[in-house]
Amino acid sequence: MYPGVADISIAVKAMNILVLAPYPPFPARGGGALRISNLMAGLAAHHEVTCLSFAPDAAAVAALAPLRDICRLATVIGPPPRSLARRAWTTLASPLPDLALRNAAPAYRAALSRMLAAERFDLVHAASLEMADYGLLARGFGSPLIVLDQFNAEYLLQRRAALSDLRRGVGGRPRALLAGLYSLAQWRKLATYEARVLCAFDRVLVVSEEDRASLARLSPRADLRVVPNGVDTERFAPGSAPIGGPADLLFTATLDYRPNIDAAVWFTDEVLPRIRASRPDARFVLVGRAAAPAVKDLHNGESVIVVGEVEDVRPYVAGAAAYVVPMRIGGGSRLKLLEALALAAPVVCTPMGAEGVEDLRDGEHLLIGASPETFAAAALRLLGDPALGRRLGAAGRAHMVDRYDWRAITPRLEAAYQRTA
Repeated sequence: MYPGVADISIAVKAMNILVLAPYPPFPARGGGALRISNLMAGLAAHHEVTCLSFAPDAAAVAALAPLRDICRLATVIGPPPRSLARRAWTTLASPLPDLALRNAAPAYRAALSRMLAAERFDLVHAASLEMADYGLLARGFGSPLIVLDQFNAEYLLQRRAALSDLRRGVGGRPRALLAGLYSLAQWRKLATYEARVLCAFDRVLVVSEEDRASLARLSPRADLRVVPNGVDTERFAPGSAPIGGPADLLFTATLDYRPNIDAAVWFTDEVLPRIRASRPDARFVLVGRAAAPAVKDLHNGESVIVVGEVEDVRPYVAGAAAYVVPMRIGGGSRLKLLEALALAAPVVCTPMGAEGVEDLRDGEHLLIGASPETFAAAALRLLGDPALGRRLGAAGRAHMVDRYDWRAITPRLEAAYQRTA
């Protein structure tokens, strides 16, 4: 546990907290939903929690029912869909980044205004930058504390995406060039937008020290506090019946998210051939929902297997020779990495993939490879030395139990709230 904060929730005054969610927090099918639902569950032990969430349709509203066990729940159908043509136009014409426009909905604004007028909340927690404008709306209703939970340093994410895609585009990939130009425009808009928004909140939560430093350079007056991502170490524990082959290299992710697409393509094109030159039986296995066409095209039934969405990823992690995190774009921290470490999986990761996890050490908890050559060499070490994988896996799990269980994260969130007060 974190020294000095294990029992802090006992001393924190109970609050009436309103959480603004950009999408359904349950079922938790992505990193953002996992963070929102677990933080709310932790807060509910000592505080009154209300969640106002977008939901795409009636089925999603019905699926949210288990959340009613931990909080009061209100939903708004939406946000309204935005066509590709509309997004292209706003990319050219609007000073606002696409992310600030993504969840704009009069119905949500009206529902929030009614709630704020009818009830006194001590704190309004806007979950992600998409919800920043709604969090700022709360300022005029009885002056509750307003807190923004910044899942990523978004301008930095788009900067990295722009540089990566532009390099690929110059190398002869027109689609990557267009994506790079889009990210270039978004990077500049996000830098302006984030700098303005961050200092307007009483407190901004970030998931890593790297993100805190990046956002502090952008908005020096912002009050930034690190509240890391976590993992349910009881649910994600070794013991699942394995699915997979003895040379499977597993990647789990939301497979239509640009950083994950880039990771999958880079590993397939640059790393996997180097591994198969020594281990022809090695397979790259991708598990996750919403596989984009660029990911589906990687599937060949032999060296690359795109499984798609599964009900439970734990058996696939248990059956893999190694869990790979070949991230080259992104920010924040990867909840899937925390889950793999909690499952005692042998992990190979890029330096960027390991960002945001404090005191994670190469050779002790996992192996790190920055280039195609070093990443492939690390994967081959694990394929050839299962005992090494078991030692790394045991150390990685111990690190998660000690530092990253959600029960250790909730007191840090409460401490951030309390210091704001």
